[in-house]
Amino acid sequence: MRTLLFAANWKMHLGPDDARAYLKTFRARYNRRADRDVWFFAPAVSLEAAAQAVRERADLLVGAQDIHWEPKGAFTGAISAPLARQAGARATLVGHSERRHVFGETDADTRRKVGAALGAGLVPVLCVGETLAERDAGHTAAVVVRQLAGAVGDLNAAALSRVVVAYEPVWAIGTGRNATPGDAGAVHREIRGWLAGRGAAQPRVLYGGSVSGKNAADLIAEPQLDGVLVGGASLDAEGWAQLVQTGAS
Repeated sequence: MRTLLFAANWKMHLGPDDARAYLKTFRARYNRRADRDVWFFAPAVSLEAAAQAVRERADLLVGAQDIHWEPKGAFTGAISAPLARQAGARATLVGHSERRHVFGETDADTRRKVGAALGAGLVPVLCVGETLAERDAGHTAAVVVRQLAGAVGDLNAAALSRVVVAYEPVWAIGTGRNATPGDAGAVHREIRGWLAGRGAAQPRVLYGGSVSGKNAADLIAEPQLDGVLVGGASLDAEGWAQLVQTGAS
């Protein structure tokens, strides 16, 4: 049975009090299902509050939205993987499109962050995806493979199997546009092939890009997709609880 992963990226929303209230509502609206996991990527200031709010639920997990690759030091404003872990995080996003295109994060940076996450016992959720110009030029596969190689190309099979990959076409994030399930499935197949060729066992590959209650069912029905990474549509606890049950029997 395929275990789906629904990942909520709260971005710069939901402080500690908001996170506690949100998760109280979510837990009341969502009953655990054996065929899916739900992860919440909270702002750094809300990590501990969110982690405490889900501590009794093994199917719910809290992650950081970003980490620095150094374990400690003079990096004002950054958080390290060990600090995130101490606050209750069990995973972290790496290389989200906003980190790449707003903050200038490079493939080399993602490589260092993946290594730091694995070293601290966090699950790295590596985000990859092309811009509209790259898509229109027919470079989607080349861009995705370059980003994969840059971030995890030097990992052995055991380490690579611990990495979750999220395909998030940059042109579809927050724009209302969305890859069709077939288009997303084709890129996911490319990602799986690349990972399998390097020994990754049963890799988890998510889709992210303007996912909502309107298109989640069609996306989840595509067998190449192991779940979704969702931004705006995850900010309402009741709506997210409903979306997470998409495709449930």
